Amino acid sequence: MKKSTDNSILVSIITVVYNGEKYLQQTIDSVRNQSYSNIEYIIIDGGSTDGTIDIIKKNNIYISKWISEPDEGLYDAMNKGIELSNGDLIGMINSDDWYELDAVELMLNAYLQNPSKSIFHADRYDITENGIRKLKKFHSSVFKFKYYAMTYNHPSMFIKREEYQIHKYNTKLKALSDYQFVLEAFLRDREIFHYLEIPLVNYRLLGISNQMHLFEALIEGYKARANAKFNGLKNILSFVIRLFYNVIIKRRLK
Repeated sequence: MKKSTDNSILVSIITVVYNGEKYLQQTIDSVRNQSYSNIEYIIIDGGSTDGTIDIIKKNNIYISKWISEPDEGLYDAMNKGIELSNGDLIGMINSDDWYELDAVELMLNAYLQNPSKSIFHADRYDITENGIRKLKKFHSSVFKFKYYAMTYNHPSMFIKREEYQIHKYNTKLKALSDYQFVLEAFLRDREIFHYLEIPLVNYRLLGISNQMHLFEALIEGYKARANAKFNGLKNILSFVIRLFYNVIIKRRLK
């Protein structure tokens, strides 16, 4: 894809962190070293008690805005960042993760070439505990997305400001508010999505959604679909499908 030379568009990047001193510097470096320079970088800290604030202060020259205060969890912090942002296009990179060096430029180019789209997404690299990097591609199955699980790579997403003016992240969900957000948008108008078939973000498999027990994940998935106004009977079918697959199929495959 041809890169854009237009440097006039402000892109906001938001990092949410709590006690993230182990990887935060790598995250910050991946933002400040982007090939595109007109970036507003915002860090939302949840009141860290480790060395996170020291890292933020050390990198203050690269950070447009930052706050440190208690919050109601990951999605509350994301919403705070959105409220503080001024960019036409908004990306989220959590403190465990990092961008490829041309991620912002490639997404901005897609944004400029596709003015009717609002949610831009791509592939990602999953990083295991032992440092192995595996490609995680977007799965295009509508059935899987609606009835089973998130198929879009939320860490790769750059979203128009106008979309966040319609809805934000549900702070009552623990781990699947991003799924609810994307499903809401998809059910409203699936044509607003634009896919770049390239990995743009490195995602460590350390998040809350990877630590949830099966039943907790099933219940949260049901709530996310219900909140997104997914059909009630179809939501029950989704619950049954996910339960059957995780309890029966996965055990047989082991």
